Amino acid sequence: MNFKVKSNIMSTDLKRRNVPFSPPDMTEAEASEVRDAILSGWITTGPRTKKLEKEVAEFVGVEKAVCLNSQTACAEMALRLLGVGEGDEVIVPAYTYTASASVVNHVGATIVFVDVQKDCLEMDYEALEKAITPKTKAVIPVDLGGIPCDYDRIFSIVENKKEMFTPKTDLQKMIGRIAVCCDAAHAFGASRHGKMVGSIADFSSFSFHAVKNFTTAEGGALSWNLPFGNEKVVKDLDKNPENTFSGVPEIEGETWNENLYRKAQLLSLHGQNKDALAKTKLGAWEYDIIGTWYKCNMTDVVAAIGLVQMNRYKGMLERRRQMIERYNEAFKNMNVAVLPHYNEEHTSSGHLYIVRLLGKTREETNKVIEMMAERGVATNVHYKPLPMMTAYKKLGFDIKDFPNAFHMFENEITLPLNTKMTDEDLEYVIECFKECAK
Repeated sequence: MNFKVKSNIMSTDLKRRNVPFSPPDMTEAEASEVRDAILSGWITTGPRTKKLEKEVAEFVGVEKAVCLNSQTACAEMALRLLGVGEGDEVIVPAYTYTASASVVNHVGATIVFVDVQKDCLEMDYEALEKAITPKTKAVIPVDLGGIPCDYDRIFSIVENKKEMFTPKTDLQKMIGRIAVCCDAAHAFGASRHGKMVGSIADFSSFSFHAVKNFTTAEGGALSWNLPFGNEKVVKDLDKNPENTFSGVPEIEGETWNENLYRKAQLLSLHGQNKDALAKTKLGAWEYDIIGTWYKCNMTDVVAAIGLVQMNRYKGMLERRRQMIERYNEAFKNMNVAVLPHYNEEHTSSGHLYIVRLLGKTREETNKVIEMMAERGVATNVHYKPLPMMTAYKKLGFDIKDFPNAFHMFENEITLPLNTKMTDEDLEYVIECFKECAK
C-alpha cells in the first residue's frame, strides 16, 4: 500500500462528508479467499486456521499460537492454562474494556483493580506492586490504543515479589512467579525495544474483531513466550485432582509448547482430543472427551479473511502511522493531549487516536462529540473506567478509588483512524475537530 498524506488542503476545499469510526478494511482478495474456503468443502477449523496460527506465531516471533473465536476466549484460556481459579487474585488496570477483567471472574478468581498513572493510560506500577499479595497469580497489563506497556518494569516487579509466590500447578511452578498475561487486543503489530508484542509477556491475547486493525470479522489469537517452552514436561503439581488438567493423559517426550497447544485445543473443542480435520484421516474417527470444557475455536471461513489480511498488514500499519503523524502535526498547537504512539522505546500498532481536551469536562467533551456527529464524523470514547460500570459496582468497586482513571476519562475523545479513510477524509476530520474543540 502506497499512501501519501496531504497537508496543504484548506478548509474551503472540504465539502461535508461522512467519516465512519472504524469500518473493516476489506478487499476483493478477502472475499475471494472466503469464497474459496466455502467452496473447498471445509469451513470449520481446518487447514486455513492452522496456517493462520503458524503465520501469527511467525509474525510475533514465537513458536506456537492458537486462534480462537475472540480475544476474550484467548485471555480466559491463558488463565485456565495457568490454573488460575477460586482463591486466586488477578490484578487489572481500572481503565480498560470489560474483557480485560471479566475473564478473571469467569475462572472464579478475584479481580483486583489498580489505578492508571496520572495523565497516562498505563497502570500505576507503584500501585501494582502494592496490590500484590500471596494470593496473586497473574497480572493483566493492557496495551491500550496499541501502545505497549512498560514490560521491563512489570517483570521487575513480579520478579521482586517471587518469594511470596506459591505455585498451584506445574506451569506456575515452571514460571516461578506471578504470570504476566498481556491484553494485547489493540496491539497486533506493536513492538517494544524491537521485540514484537506477543513475544514479550508470558501470554498475550489479540483481538481480530471487526473494528481492529487486523480482522477476521470475529476472532483472536493467544501466543505465549516461555523460556522453558522447548523443555520436556515434568508432572508434579498437576497430579492434584483439584487441578483442571489432572486427568489429561501425558504424552511421552512432549514439550511445554506442545503441551500448551494441546491443552488449548482441548479447552476450545469441548475437551475433544481430536479436531474435525484429524478425524478425516482413514480409520481415525474414534475420539475421547477428556473434560467437559468449552467451544471457542476459530473456523476456516474467518481464518481465510485473516490469511489475506496478513499479506496486507504491513502496508496497513504504515498507513496508520502516516495518519497519526498527520493528526499530531495538525493538533500540536491546540490545548489537547495525545498518546505517544512512536518513540525510541516502542512502536504502536496505531489502533486508536485518543485525544484529551484539556480543561474540559465530560459534558463539554460530549458536546464536541455531538458537534462532530452533526458534521458526519463518527467518534468514540475509550473507555469509561470499569468501576463506573454497573457490573463492577455490584462487585464493590467505586470510581472514587481510581481518581487518575476518572481524570483520563472525563475529557477523552477518540477520533476516527482507519485504513478506509482517504487523505480528504483525514483533512475533513482535522478541520471539523479544530472547529468543534476550540
